[in-house]
Amino acid sequence: MDSVERRFGIGQPVRRTEDPRLLRGDGRFTDDVAALTGGALHAVFVRSPHAHALIRGIDVRAALALPGVVAVVTGEELRAAGRGHLPCEVPITQADGTPARYPRRLALPHDVVSHVGEAVAMVVAETEAAARDGAEAVAVDWEPLPPVIGLSQARTAPAIHPDVPGNRVFLWQAGDAAATERAFASAANVVETRLRVTRVAPAPLETRAAIAEYDRGTGRWTLTTATQGTAEAHGELTGFALATPRQALRIVTPDVGGGFGMKNHAYPEHVALLHAAERLGRPVRWSAERTEAFLSDSAGRDHEIEIALAFDPGHRITAVRWHWVSDLGAWCAGAGPFVATLGAPRIAAGPYAIGTYHLVSEGYLTTTAPIDAYRGAGKPEAAFVLEVALDRAARRLGLDPVALRRINLVPPEAMPYRSVTGQVFDSGDFPRLLAAAEALAERAGFAARREAARKRGRLRGLGLAYYIEPSGFRDNRVMLAFDRTGGVTLTTSAVSNGQPHATVLAQILHERLRIPFDRIRVVQGDSDVTGYASGTAGSRSLTLSGIGIHRCAEAIEAKGRRIAARLLEVSDADIVADRGVFRVTGTDRAVTLEAVAKAAWSPAFVPEDESLGLEASAHPVQRVPNYPNGCHVAEVEIDPETGRVELVAYTAVNDFGVVVNPLTLAGQVMGGIAQGAGQVLLEELVHDPDTGQVLTASLMDYALPRADDLPPLRTATIEIPCTTNPLGVKGCGEAGCAGSLPAVLNAIEDALASAGAGPIDMPATPERVWRALREAPNTRA
Repeated sequence: MDSVERRFGIGQPVRRTEDPRLLRGDGRFTDDVAALTGGALHAVFVRSPHAHALIRGIDVRAALALPGVVAVVTGEELRAAGRGHLPCEVPITQADGTPARYPRRLALPHDVVSHVGEAVAMVVAETEAAARDGAEAVAVDWEPLPPVIGLSQARTAPAIHPDVPGNRVFLWQAGDAAATERAFASAANVVETRLRVTRVAPAPLETRAAIAEYDRGTGRWTLTTATQGTAEAHGELTGFALATPRQALRIVTPDVGGGFGMKNHAYPEHVALLHAAERLGRPVRWSAERTEAFLSDSAGRDHEIEIALAFDPGHRITAVRWHWVSDLGAWCAGAGPFVATLGAPRIAAGPYAIGTYHLVSEGYLTTTAPIDAYRGAGKPEAAFVLEVALDRAARRLGLDPVALRRINLVPPEAMPYRSVTGQVFDSGDFPRLLAAAEALAERAGFAARREAARKRGRLRGLGLAYYIEPSGFRDNRVMLAFDRTGGVTLTTSAVSNGQPHATVLAQILHERLRIPFDRIRVVQGDSDVTGYASGTAGSRSLTLSGIGIHRCAEAIEAKGRRIAARLLEVSDADIVADRGVFRVTGTDRAVTLEAVAKAAWSPAFVPEDESLGLEASAHPVQRVPNYPNGCHVAEVEIDPETGRVELVAYTAVNDFGVVVNPLTLAGQVMGGIAQGAGQVLLEELVHDPDTGQVLTASLMDYALPRADDLPPLRTATIEIPCTTNPLGVKGCGEAGCAGSLPAVLNAIEDALASAGAGPIDMPATPERVWRALREAPNTRA
């Protein structure tokens, strides 16, 4: 391996090439693009102050009379213009064989609002200040209706939408109910528990923003907006909301300051902006304020889950039974219904050899902002519930939680292993990672650390969790195109919203074809260029784009051999491609890929039936996931006088298959750990149960984790290549959340149990922990 390959090839800790310009302030986010769009108007939305109310009328006359106000767009106008609805396309078949009932979501409602912050009108003006003044002047005649907040109200309240009676969107099930009941009837021990997975705000650094333009000459819109892949939003807008041919809309995504799932799909604001741009013949731009984002962004999680585990006399899990109830918010947005149906249940048995299972899932509407995918889309929730249930079972049965897991983990010799849920684990060594995490976390010395904490007046707890998740499925589109100088442009349908695509994809291409790393340009985020293909979600970008690069490289080598044969004046059959070099078999004669790429533009060296240039495209579809997995260990200390929880140590050992870049991998894992720990310790979107007002609609009220909330994170990887893709890679983007959610809560409950307290629901706020300790029978009040 030469020095250049050692520096930039697969497995090397290449620093992110994206970072220098971002750190200099030279990033190009949607709001930055606005300065380059001449004559843009500004939009501000009029939003509902009520969680549920009839719209008796909207008077826009005062707003239109204000200086600078150009137009006010309402739901009635959109309806008259034939604008459609925003769809939910999750294909759920209920237990009775009927499809799930999705309410029809309009961009701007004209009759009723269903959550605080729902937009009912859009004011367009010459300046943002004028648009804000106009929004204040719009008079809406409201008739408030009773809000429906929380699942208990949703089950008994009148229907929020007439097409969803009883507010239940779906009743769905999976597994074998009869076999599960038989296993529970004969079980030596049964442990049941209930867990709440709270609603959280994705809260990306960059709030949602968009610029809409319309070209009357071509009849095309251009929407510049932050997405995680242009295809989802493109299909929803053209196929439904705009009801127009696909070629009538181009979506451009520049830099994206975080997504976490909530920027996968189209939003109502997109429809209103595009309509206004066509009507007014000028670009229209909008950027959400932070409180506006808290009120109108799709939120994450929000479930109440009951789980029961059946054990035989040897403490093997013979069956698991789930009852999963989800609050979907006011509308079924994007992947919201997917989470607790087609998403999480795939790993209802985790990495364990469980005999049978049955899962019932219900989804209800409430008068709150919609739920969508959020970092893991159900996989972290499933790991959280199962792993916390195992720790609670271990305490109840008087067992070591590690020993209980070791008894039930799928052994490596069973690979490939078909889980009871139907997932096929192609590779992995779960006991090995469990042991490695125990050692790295120095679990053997925990008793001494706990005693030292006790002498300082603090409670110390250790929590462990093992996760596994399906990743790297669906599709991506990749294109490679060499220019006349030998440089190459790599285009992918994946869109970075913080991930290092430009770095790691270039590493894969460099490894495969030995193209100089600095000659590779990565392009993403333009529907005109990438076409219709999946974006960035489900930890698929590296896997799917990596497969695409591999297939494109094969096509490049195939054509390159034919061009090289003409350069070297030999038969095509005499040429062998060897990572960027084309050699004549049995000789030292060779030509480089760069020389072949340059020759590809000359008719003299290109076969008569082929086109000039050297390029290739691939659109791989991955129907079989890969399965990243790992063991996370958290340690906490609790101040019993205040209830404050401090995360004092954290260890994670993961199997991500072949590691392309250990430096960027570590960053992905650490970010996920912070998100999971933040939800357990701090985060929750809270609504007033009587009014539906969001009580945590600012960064003063919504507690995001900060650097000083986390200890130094010890991480390690054990590379066990998967067999389901040619690179042997496994996804990593959601793993940190999947491991940290249960590990941190298990550590807290372990500390509480040492004082006779617990269990506890997230978030483990000081007040909640303090109360749990005061209510413990052997704790002094």
